[in-house]
Amino acid sequence: MNDRSDNNGRVYRQAPAGTLSTSQALHLARTTEEGAHDSAIISILEVEINRIWIKIQTEPATYVMSREEFGVFNYFQNRFQGQELAAEAQRKIKHDPNNKIVTFTSTTNINVNVNSNVKNFKIFFLALLGCASGLSLIWFLRPYFSKDVLHTSPRSNLIKYSATPTASAIPSPAVLEVFQVYQPVLIPPGVADETASYNGVEETAIIASTNDATSCKVVLMEHAFGNSYGIPFVGDYTPPGCKFNKVVMNFTVTSSGRQFDRLAIMYFGDSEVWRTSTAEPTTAGIRWEYVKDMTEYLYFWNSPQTLIFDLGNLIDSTYTGYYHTTLTATFFTSQETVEPADLIIPISARHGSENAVSVFTLPGDNATNTIDFPQNANRAVFSVSACGQSTEEFWWGNVLQSNVETFENYDGTLYGYSPFREVQILIDGQLAGVQWPFPVVFTGGIVPGLWRPIVGFDAFDLREHEIDITPWLPILCDGSEHTFEIRVVGIIDDGEGGGALVDTVGSYWLVTGKIFIWLDSNNSITTGTAPTLSLPTPIITTSQFLTLNASGANETLTYTTNVQRSLSISSTIVTENGTTTSTWSQELDALNYGQYSAFGAIQINNATTHGVDISTSGDSTKYKSEYTYPVWVNTTYLVLSSTNFTLDAVITRGLDLAITGAPVFPDGLQPFTYLPSSAPLTSGFSGTHLSSTQRGSAHYLGTSAGSSGFGRTSQTFEFSGLNVDSDPVNTELYYRDVEAVNSTIVYDEERLAGAEIGKYANNRPGGTYWSQSVLSPKGAIGRGKGNPKQLLVGGGVV
Repeated sequence: MNDRSDNNGRVYRQAPAGTLSTSQALHLARTTEEGAHDSAIISILEVEINRIWIKIQTEPATYVMSREEFGVFNYFQNRFQGQELAAEAQRKIKHDPNNKIVTFTSTTNINVNVNSNVKNFKIFFLALLGCASGLSLIWFLRPYFSKDVLHTSPRSNLIKYSATPTASAIPSPAVLEVFQVYQPVLIPPGVADETASYNGVEETAIIASTNDATSCKVVLMEHAFGNSYGIPFVGDYTPPGCKFNKVVMNFTVTSSGRQFDRLAIMYFGDSEVWRTSTAEPTTAGIRWEYVKDMTEYLYFWNSPQTLIFDLGNLIDSTYTGYYHTTLTATFFTSQETVEPADLIIPISARHGSENAVSVFTLPGDNATNTIDFPQNANRAVFSVSACGQSTEEFWWGNVLQSNVETFENYDGTLYGYSPFREVQILIDGQLAGVQWPFPVVFTGGIVPGLWRPIVGFDAFDLREHEIDITPWLPILCDGSEHTFEIRVVGIIDDGEGGGALVDTVGSYWLVTGKIFIWLDSNNSITTGTAPTLSLPTPIITTSQFLTLNASGANETLTYTTNVQRSLSISSTIVTENGTTTSTWSQELDALNYGQYSAFGAIQINNATTHGVDISTSGDSTKYKSEYTYPVWVNTTYLVLSSTNFTLDAVITRGLDLAITGAPVFPDGLQPFTYLPSSAPLTSGFSGTHLSSTQRGSAHYLGTSAGSSGFGRTSQTFEFSGLNVDSDPVNTELYYRDVEAVNSTIVYDEERLAGAEIGKYANNRPGGTYWSQSVLSPKGAIGRGKGNPKQLLVGGGVV
């Protein structure tokens, strides 16, 4: 064990985090920069303050905080400014001589390891929230959680904070620059990146120059989206006169007033080519800019297209924010190493000829197309775009179907069909591949203060999933029509530990697909053997445990969902280039632990999805994608009165993605082939590795007089070249570590090819900010749709 010192010179000793008490967590949060920002420590304090606040509200006449409780309450005192109940609770503590203050001296040994074993501690912590049976359950599942869950949790030794740990930032009244952290993109002047300037303002800038390239620029859209539901922008695209083999789009948006986050989809005719979402504006206004490589769609860019851009928005006397957008495309030539598809076929609702959107809505629509497939194909990849909306936006926080009415009396009906979703691709009614969705959180999700100015993973660029359907070519190239279908399935459980996939899910999912096809010469016909399918039934296990209070009401619910799936599809293919064996295989597992407590007021979800997708041709791996999506979220929704409520959240979430071979979509490596410092390395890379972690905490108070809140979010992002035959396997190409407090960047560090290119740090003055109203607090955190039969005030039964 290593001794470490806090900000006051006190020494504490590292040991397993499971020994951490509330007093020790409070001490570390107050006195160490690492402790103040560690998600495990924050989680302890958040749960404790929620428990204290419930007691204050439900027992206002008799409850007196202990000195330890008062310490926690004082740590969060900014949350309760102006609330008489809080002030009265503070007055009571001053007149209670029986409370003894807990202190730590310089010789006190506090057994806590902030930097390591965080994931194991979280499992231990979750178990403590339940009863003895729940503890046994978590201990039984511990090997599964400790292997994968939150393995990308932030490590405090990577945090480079430069100010006091408990302070917060007051946002500037100026226009807020909102951004998504992602790797640099190649444009004609050089390598472009979203970066913080010397004064902490976010902007798109050239962070490394390259040789000038001949280019031309086309304005695709300039449009303000107001009352635009069902009224997309429609424009004509004509290819520019310059020579090009690369296309990069720039999407710039401004908005001011009050508005909610909106989903947007861009189409060329019937084909979806980009899915994004908006940030929520402020009164002073927001702005964001997203630069995206669109070279995979050269098939479309090379000919005239009908561009349809759908951004459904509503304007009224309360929600006044228009989204003013500018979309441009820059065309130029570069040294391309990826061959674009010769043909792209949409799998969509096909309303482009009517100047309408072509997205399927599931489960209501039949997401099926019957198409003529070219007979001379030598490679085909299906890409699927899918995301949940409305009651399915937080599908990963849903409960088992047998538990949806657990807290109906006090919290309404919960969303069900389990916290598991699978997007299925079927060819002629047979399963061809699956996507286990990434848990996207949009900018109004959970607590809005989490996402200003740093938005969540993929919020501005929802990632599509690739499924290689090359093994199906001997059938698809037979000259007959074939059907392609997209489904979204959940789990129906039996209440006794079992479950099965079911086509019925909540409302709703928006899905489309595309088939990217590479062709041989026109007179060639692809033949071969029918694919051999290995599609074992997924292994699904579930569990649930309820505890009741003294009057027999359901007080806590603990549940788990564990799913494992493998599939393999293989065939012999004969093309003009010879005969080969083509195989597509997937190995996936997902584990979700959920817990509701305080009659449904507090919810915790701890989940991890892991998958490996591989496409081979003979003995050669043509494409491999390995991905892990851990997410840990603790939310509390408390009704203070008939008009007042609070939302609190603590999150830790990760994205780990390693890709080798030849993907359809750009892998992000190309910009680094043009930089002198990294160009010599890129020829040895077999792929890329993206690893990122977000962590944050936020509070929201909604009252009839207005709303206020607090938000803190940080993100580390590392993009590396991958060479499986070298040591080390990863070579860092781009790194960013950024933190924002109350809409203000307080720390930002960037490295390009291992060299620091910028660093910004700012002191963090205290304060809260006024926040836009939350339309539905239960909707913001993905709770159930039903109305309670009995009002739950402060997490207790009235």
